[in-house]
Amino acid sequence: MANSKQVLFQKRRLRVRNKLRKTANGRPRLSVHRSNKNISVQLIDDVNGVTLASASTMEKDLGVVGKNNVEAATKVGAAIAERAKAKGVEECYFDRGGFLFHGKVKALADAAREGGLKF
Repeated sequence: MANSKQVLFQKRRLRVRNKLRKTANGRPRLSVHRSNKNISVQLIDDVNGVTLASASTMEKDLGVVGKNNVEAATKVGAAIAERAKAKGVEECYFDRGGFLFHGKVKALADAAREGGLKF
């Protein structure tokens, strides 16, 4: 019996997250979520269970409301890097969830790296 796309996605998400937790060393997690219409990212402190910073295409000040393309992902990546620097976070680990590391997810990661985040 074949697994559904959703089951495979959940398995991939848990596999990625569990591997990253082993090497976390207390660093915050940069978690990406991508839907059909938007892309969002959160900087999460798993030790205290709080979100330190977030950015999304649903924010009007980024100028890409409702868009989910590489350009929008680049703007979101730059915004999260700026907000993380304001909170004093320079190092984190990148949690791509169950999404493959290419296209929009890769563009977001590259923009965050250019903004000064290390992962």
